[in-house]
Amino acid sequence: YFIREIPVTENYTAGMYEMQAMALIEKLFAEGHETLVMCGGSMLYIDALCYGLDDFPEVPLQLREHLMECLRDEGPAVLAEQLKELDPVSYGELDLSNGRRIVRALEVCLYTGKPFSSFKTRKFKERGFEIVKIGLDVPREELYARIDARVLRMMDEGLEAEARSLAAYRDLPALQTVGYRELFDYFDGQYDLDEAVRRIQVNTRHYAKRQLSWWRRDPGIQWI
Repeated sequence: YFIREIPVTENYTAGMYEMQAMALIEKLFAEGHETLVMCGGSMLYIDALCYGLDDFPEVPLQLREHLMECLRDEGPAVLAEQLKELDPVSYGELDLSNGRRIVRALEVCLYTGKPFSSFKTRKFKERGFEIVKIGLDVPREELYARIDARVLRMMDEGLEAEARSLAAYRDLPALQTVGYRELFDYFDGQYDLDEAVRRIQVNTRHYAKRQLSWWRRDPGIQWI
């Protein structure tokens, strides 16, 4: 689950994950391991490992910070409209409620003068090992009940205190995630704690639904 590996202040990308994960896999195979088991659910990171990612240009930190400030002040809809003008293809493909993804596409458009989508080759990288994907399936009602219970457990284990300790860094990409965003809004007085918890549960369920929709499109997954 990649916990306690990277400081929240460090910019970390799926491309960096791909390089580090592949290096570790090669090391383990060289040590004599014949089978490796990986567990996870983050769509982009798993695709990065299995298929590789396209090479996108690095953009100046100042540009990213400016766009993140615009995202915070104006919301994702304004940036999405700008992206629509510069890159209609990405506009049609992205989850427009995910401000961080909009910023990522828009910063490349603005910095390079080219559409973000133009850097996507959609060519898979060759891997020197066989990949077997197994998906664990549970009834939707059970999945949602587990999510709700997990959120309550996270609150009991100190999620609120953790979010308070990170509030000064709230605009960093690592904190644009479900669980932190809702608590930051609670700290700002937008709603009470019970509503923050409810929103974390709802948004986590929505994220799980998007994950399932993504993976259902992968014919290589064996569901059990």
